[in-house]
Amino acid sequence: MRIVLLLLLGLAAADASEAQRRVRQVTRIPGFVALWDFVARDPSDGRFMAHTARGENHDLRLDAINYVREYWGEGRPATYADFPLLGRGPFGEAVLFRNETDPTFRPVLLVPRARLHNSGVDVKGPGRSVTLVVWLIRQGGNHALAGIWHEGTDLREANGGAARVEPGMRQYALFAGLAANNGASAAHVSENGRSSFGDKYARNLSVTPEFIPTVSPAASAKELGESWSVAGLVYDNRRGTVTSYLNGVASSYWIENPQAHPFYQWAAKAWAQARNGRDPAFPADQLYSPPEKKALRRRVLVDNSNERVELVEYEFTKVRVRYVKRGGRIDPAAPVEKRLEALRANPFWFGHDLYTPGTEAEGGPFTIGRVIHSSRSSGFAGYIGGVAVFSRPLAGREMRRLARVAGGTKEAGDRSRKSARPPV
Repeated sequence: MRIVLLLLLGLAAADASEAQRRVRQVTRIPGFVALWDFVARDPSDGRFMAHTARGENHDLRLDAINYVREYWGEGRPATYADFPLLGRGPFGEAVLFRNETDPTFRPVLLVPRARLHNSGVDVKGPGRSVTLVVWLIRQGGNHALAGIWHEGTDLREANGGAARVEPGMRQYALFAGLAANNGASAAHVSENGRSSFGDKYARNLSVTPEFIPTVSPAASAKELGESWSVAGLVYDNRRGTVTSYLNGVASSYWIENPQAHPFYQWAAKAWAQARNGRDPAFPADQLYSPPEKKALRRRVLVDNSNERVELVEYEFTKVRVRYVKRGGRIDPAAPVEKRLEALRANPFWFGHDLYTPGTEAEGGPFTIGRVIHSSRSSGFAGYIGGVAVFSRPLAGREMRRLARVAGGTKEAGDRSRKSARPPV
């Protein structure tokens, strides 16, 4: 019995040592800001604490709340008991976010705005870039994983108006695809905290073509151990891009005929407003104008005595351009029609600074597992075993290194599942 006990203690010590080594792999990357590993806890009250960069003095402990109770006055309070623990994970532990069936109960882990305002996590404003990484096991849902993304409670939905009404306060966050590609890794950013491209929702988002592998809630311990995925967001302010990663890979992704896409139709409309003349009713600050000065490729589609039609590919768009011939020639500076044929969704062009709340009250919390929003949907379901923030755009090699920390991840998000259709 004593030998068995010693062996078990030895295995536990080895596991703890490996978890600490993985934590060091993350915290030693230049630009490191914070890592919630769900192992570090406040000894006084048991709340999850963050490993933080040297000099960070903000309190980044995670509170458990039911945001429906906070904003609608409905449902019971949430406690840490509502977040079951797996007992293992990339860093030694993981938290379960369940597919809640009670419409008045939406538990979330968060750092309130009052405690994170102007911290390293509060990435915003001119010249600032950010990388966000989440280690997860997905069981279902396409909504939020982590980030500063308060969607607001000011939009009217079927569940009725909130008692506590607040506008959107969005900065950056990772999602499980949304309508952009249900079940993929999706990186959301906002320049104004609210809506974009004339829609009522925010629409600046990159997304991977691959899906995050999904496992059943009844999966065995072995299956769970082999099902860790790593989602990543890299917003590069200098380049004006936001890029989505899945398991260390940022696959290029184009949306053909974006006008018909459930998510990217809004960017397509904003592009048409910018290129073909703006309707005075369309907001001037909501145009979509990725750079189109340098053509990467040109392909002639039609060339006859009356017209010439070309498909011109730029870094973030593919544009069908039509010219009318006069005297057998075209004027390259005077096309008669431009149509957006394809839009690049990964990386996605975002030529703005991240939203800067004017005051503490105008900023949202950092949430994990869910975000506050008017529709009150159940959202993501599954385990989250780590959330890390960096204050710069990490390079591809660094994102691959972070993906390897998970150990059981599948290479490149299982490329065989690359599709715009949601997983069954």
